[in-house]
Amino acid sequence: MQCNQDLDFYLSLILCIIAVLFLINQITFPAPYGKHVESEKKSAHIMVPAKYGWFIQELPSFLVPLLVILYRQQCSSLGCKLLLFMFCGHYFHRTFIYSLFTRGRPSPLHIVIMAVIFCSYNGFLQGHCMVYSASYSQDWYTDIRFASGVLIFLIGMGINIHSDHVLRNLRKPKELTYKIPKGGMFNYVSGANFLGEIVEWFGYAIASWTLPAFSFAFFTLCSIGPRAYHHHRYYLQVFKDYPKDRKALIPFIF
Repeated sequence: MQCNQDLDFYLSLILCIIAVLFLINQITFPAPYGKHVESEKKSAHIMVPAKYGWFIQELPSFLVPLLVILYRQQCSSLGCKLLLFMFCGHYFHRTFIYSLFTRGRPSPLHIVIMAVIFCSYNGFLQGHCMVYSASYSQDWYTDIRFASGVLIFLIGMGINIHSDHVLRNLRKPKELTYKIPKGGMFNYVSGANFLGEIVEWFGYAIASWTLPAFSFAFFTLCSIGPRAYHHHRYYLQVFKDYPKDRKALIPFIF
């Protein structure tokens, strides 16, 4: 058990270090996808259509923890099963539903490959922790940490899915012109979809109460939080009538 806990600790520490590096890099340079892939640079990259890119890169996060847990058959408590359902449920939606309906622009192949590596790493870390390190009592689902975490997770998922729906319906099929998103949390922040996902994973971290889950929530904040800032700055530069009272990520604050 101690060996497994040590492994989860070091893997979580590496994840946090990667998160800080992501944050430092993305404060200056936006992640190269969508509107932030300069048109003159696209020809220098092998581009992957958005539907295939999202499917390929998100699939490991759904399969890897599921396979780890199925291999050991140790996720016996209801709380553990619900946590597995939450984690894999998010990535089932991202892999099989979001990727099917997305109208996003193609992504560079190297970005998709990096995402596959990360999703495999994190999927293994979360699944390994749930099987080998975390110990949940049969009544964990009644614990205040689990109940409040699930509530926060569901609120975040609702914001995330609704925001994706708003973005997806901004443009007609094959239309590439960017428009101002409106409705839901977009009335308050430019990165409503990012806010939803960050809230989701902090909710999951509270519900699972493990270091790997908190390190993943921290990574999510550091990796997609800056994207909200860059999106916000882009909208302000491109749209002269962009709502001035709208924030980047945190309503009324930032």
